[in-house]
Amino acid sequence: MRIAPGLLDEVVAHALRDAPDECCGVVAARDGAATSVHATENLAHSPYRFEVEGLVLLRLLEDLERAGEGVQAIYHSHPHSPAYPSQTDVNFAGGWPGVAWLIVSLATGEPDVRSFSITQGRIAEEALEVT
Repeated sequence: MRIAPGLLDEVVAHALRDAPDECCGVVAARDGAATSVHATENLAHSPYRFEVEGLVLLRLLEDLERAGEGVQAIYHSHPHSPAYPSQTDVNFAGGWPGVAWLIVSLATGEPDVRSFSITQGRIAEEALEVT
């Protein structure tokens, strides 16, 4: 996954701002390059899971489509665990084929950001190109 430093900074800032709860949002892209970050509210207000209101997500997807963009990644944070998909993440990913999963861990105090593809329950770490 390719993302500009400023966009990645937005994702990390969202994770820090919402801690100790998980944050969540979408990284939009055009032609394979990240173009914008869209923070969403975690309705679960939980340090262990996230939930986005369906209507908010639908409107965001419609706005991206109108702008000629698509979803490159769904991001969220793990405030107390490593930057690795949980079983809940794997289950949720089934509805988002071809979308990267960007996870920000705050477990060590220093943000650790990693990108994964999750296909048919299989997790593969992807290169995170910050350019």
